[in-house]
Amino acid sequence: MDNMDINTRVTESYDASSIQVLEGLEAVRKRPGMYIGSTGERGLHHLVYEIVDNSIDEALAGYCDEIVVELFDDDVVRVTDNGRGIPVGISPKLGIPAVTVVFTKLHAGGKFGGSGYKVSGGLHGVGAAVVNALSVWMEVEVRDGQNIYRQRFERGNPVTELEVIGKTDKRGTTVTYKADPLIFTETTQYDYDTLLNRLREQAFLNAGLKIILKDTREGFGNREDNLHFEGGIKSYAEFLLEKSRKERLHDGVIYLSTSQDDSMAEVALLYNTGYDTNIISFANNIRTTDGGTHETAFKNALYRTINSYAKRFKYLKDSDPKLKGEDISEGLIAVISVKLKEAQFEGQTKTKLGNTSMGTLVNRLVSDQLMSYLEENPSVAKAILDKAISAFNAREAAQKARELQRSKNGLNKVRMPDKLADCISNDPNITELYIVEGDSAGGSAKNGRDRNYQAILPLWGKMLNVEKARPDKVFSNEKLAPVIMALGTGIGENFDISKLRYGKVIIMADADVDGAHIRTLLLTFFFRYMPKLIEHGHVYLAQPPLYRVSRGKQHFYAFSDIERDKYIQQLGGNAEVQRYKGLGEMDAEQLWETTMDPEFRTILKVTMKDAEEADRVFTMLMGDEVEPRRQFIEENAKNVSNLDI
Repeated sequence: MDNMDINTRVTESYDASSIQVLEGLEAVRKRPGMYIGSTGERGLHHLVYEIVDNSIDEALAGYCDEIVVELFDDDVVRVTDNGRGIPVGISPKLGIPAVTVVFTKLHAGGKFGGSGYKVSGGLHGVGAAVVNALSVWMEVEVRDGQNIYRQRFERGNPVTELEVIGKTDKRGTTVTYKADPLIFTETTQYDYDTLLNRLREQAFLNAGLKIILKDTREGFGNREDNLHFEGGIKSYAEFLLEKSRKERLHDGVIYLSTSQDDSMAEVALLYNTGYDTNIISFANNIRTTDGGTHETAFKNALYRTINSYAKRFKYLKDSDPKLKGEDISEGLIAVISVKLKEAQFEGQTKTKLGNTSMGTLVNRLVSDQLMSYLEENPSVAKAILDKAISAFNAREAAQKARELQRSKNGLNKVRMPDKLADCISNDPNITELYIVEGDSAGGSAKNGRDRNYQAILPLWGKMLNVEKARPDKVFSNEKLAPVIMALGTGIGENFDISKLRYGKVIIMADADVDGAHIRTLLLTFFFRYMPKLIEHGHVYLAQPPLYRVSRGKQHFYAFSDIERDKYIQQLGGNAEVQRYKGLGEMDAEQLWETTMDPEFRTILKVTMKDAEEADRVFTMLMGDEVEPRRQFIEENAKNVSNLDI
C-alpha cells in the first residue's frame, strides 16, 4: 500500500463552527513549564514545533503539501503553510472570529469536535494559544482563496481586529512571532540544527510533504534545507542506516503497513552489521521516546515471528531454547509510525502511547505481514537468523563465563570493583560517583573527597572500541566493566534506573586531548548502553582548572587563558603560574576546592544532544570508514595546539 494512501483524509467541513473552546489562557504565562516542558532552550524550540504541528495536521488531513519555516534577525520566526487557512468566520459561541479564538483560548481548535481533523498530533490543542501567550508579539495571516486576513497580538492579547489586507486566490496560514525574553530568560536564539533534525523527522513521517527551513539571520550563513521524502519512513530507515555508518545486512527495507477504521500503522525495518539497536516510534507524528502499546506490540510480534520462522525452517531445533529479544534486535533499525483519532498519551509531554487498540493493530500487522515477507525472501530471513543466532551464542558464552567467575570467587551477591572507594551513604538523592582517569588522580580524589556521599572510581586498563564490540565484550572490558558494576543498573535491555546507586555520575578527566578521549568514550558508552542515565540528568562533566596563579599567600584558579591573564594582572608581574597538565598534579586539598566542593565547583550536566554528538564523533573516528575520518582530521587539525607528548 502506498504511504500516501494510508494518511487519513477528512471530508467534513472546516469552518468557524468546527472550533470548540474548553478554557482560557490565564495560567500560561504564570506557569509556562506546565505547557511546554521548560523555559530553556528546549522549550524555546518547542514553540516552533507547536506551530509547525498545526500545519502538519493540515497535511495529515490531505490539504497541505508545503510548509516553510524561516528564521529572521531579532529571533523572529515565521511558519507558512498552504493548507486551508484557519477559519475566519465568527464563532457562534463567542461572537469573535474563529482565528482569534484559536490564538487566545486554550483547548480551542478543530481537534476536539471531530469535524475538523480525524488524525492530529496536538492532543491538547493548546499549541497556537500557548505560543501566542509566550511571545512578545505575534502576527497571523490567513488566506482563504479570496481574501488575505491579518491580526496582531501582544503577549497573548489582540491589539488589532481581524482585518482584510488584500486579495488572493491562494489558501493557507502564516504565523510570525517573537518569543518573550521575560519568559525565556536563558536564550531566545534558535539553533538551526536542532530545528533541522525535528523538521527532517516530520518530513520522513509524512511522505510527499515538503518542509523548507531557511535561516536568513546575519552571521548565520544563510542556510536552507529542502526536506522532501517520497519514501516516507522507508527513507527514514535508510537515513538511520547511513547515520550509523554500518553496512546493511540485506537488500532493501522491510516495509509493513495496514489501516483499520480511523487508524493506521506502518513499520520500516532493516538490519545492519553492527551490534546496536535503534527502534524509534511515533504516534500522530509525535516521537514516543518512552514507547507505549505500539512499540511493545512491535517488539513482541517481531521476537515471536522470528522465533516461529526459525523453528519452522529448522534454524533452531524444537529442543533448542528460543532466541531472546536482545539476540533478535542486534543490529536492528526500525521506525514505527501510527496514526489514530483519539490518541491517549501518558504524561504532559506525550512520550508514551497508551491506546490498547493500537497495540492490537500493530501486533496483527507484524505477525501477519512479516512472516509472509520472510517466507517470500528467504535470503533476507537467513541473514537475520544467522546474526541473531550468532548473538545468542555470544551471550550464552558470556553468561557462562560470568557464572564461572562468580562461583570461583564464592560470591552470592554482586561484587563491587576492587578500586572503588565507596561512600558511606546509600541514598541516591545525595550520592555522587566520580569516574577518574588514572591512579594518581584517583588517589588525590580519594583523599580530598567528602566520604559521606562522594565515591571515587579510578579507571585503568585498555580502552575498548565500543564501536566494534558486542555487549558481552563490554561486560568483560577491564575499563568499562567496573563502571557497570559500580552503577548497579545493568546495561542495554536489562538497564533498570531504579537500581542506580549514585544520583550524580561525574566524569573527571584531564583538560587535554587524552582527557577529551576519555570523556568521549564514556559519553558514547552511556549513550549507547545506558541512555536513560543521560535522559534523567544523572551524568555530569567535572571542570578542573587549567592554571593556579599565586603570589605570596594569595592564589586563584583559572579555567581559561583569559582568566589566567586577568589574575596575573590582578596579582602583579611576579605572580607564579602553574599549568596543570593533569589531575594528578593537584594535591587532595586543591582537587577538593577546585573540582569537588559543591559550594565552589563547576560541573556541566550532559544532555542527550551532547551524547549524540560524542557518539557521532566517536563513530567517525573509530569506525570502519576511512574517508570520513580523514576528512574530520584534516578539518580539525588546525584547532589542536600545545599537545603534550
